Amino acid sequence: MTGETSALQLVLTGDPGLYAIVGLSLLVSLSAVLCAALIGVPFGALLALTRFPGRAGVIVVLNALMGLPPVVAGLAIYLLLSRSGPLGSLGLLFTPQAMIIAQTLLVTPIIAALTRQTVEDLWAEYRDELAALDVGPIGRVATLVWDARFSLVTALLAGFGRAAAEVGAIIIVGGNIDGFTRTMTTAIALETSKGDLPLAIGLGLVLIAIIILINALAWGARRAGERYAG
Repeated sequence: MTGETSALQLVLTGDPGLYAIVGLSLLVSLSAVLCAALIGVPFGALLALTRFPGRAGVIVVLNALMGLPPVVAGLAIYLLLSRSGPLGSLGLLFTPQAMIIAQTLLVTPIIAALTRQTVEDLWAEYRDELAALDVGPIGRVATLVWDARFSLVTALLAGFGRAAAEVGAIIIVGGNIDGFTRTMTTAIALETSKGDLPLAIGLGLVLIAIIILINALAWGARRAGERYAG
């Protein structure tokens, strides 16, 4: 039996080990995107609607952080959570929680930057109307975020795609522990190095299917937004 056939059999028969890894990957990535959204959407919206000294610099840094190398993010979280670090007493290193923190650090700049651009474009369109209605700052944020909801769904899906495909940071802070912190990407890297190609290929097939689904959802969100706007 070829490796490809064995991999497909693992996927179709619901291999417990494979789907345990998939389940943990989805849990970590979805949790990270939720945390990043709670931080990034309000921050990006406020950055779009406020003017202050140094704002341009903040935007430059935020955009630069969209390309933050995962291993750098992983190293920063490792230093924070290590036994000698400021948060070492929490005992989070080499746990799924540490992986969520690392992925949140990577995804938040993406969501915040995309939110800022989206809300800023809408603010240019609706500024006069909102000013005439005497809508306050919080009301402006809420109104524009709601109006941009379809575009923001695309931003969230982009963040999830980054999180789901991440490997460097979560290996550093998670340790790739079998049955505890092993995700799809870290398992693919490990199993390939061990020569266990059926499991690596099976996980790769599932990961590709998830990425395709994410892109389909993003496309659907954009089309829904276009129809709503029309």
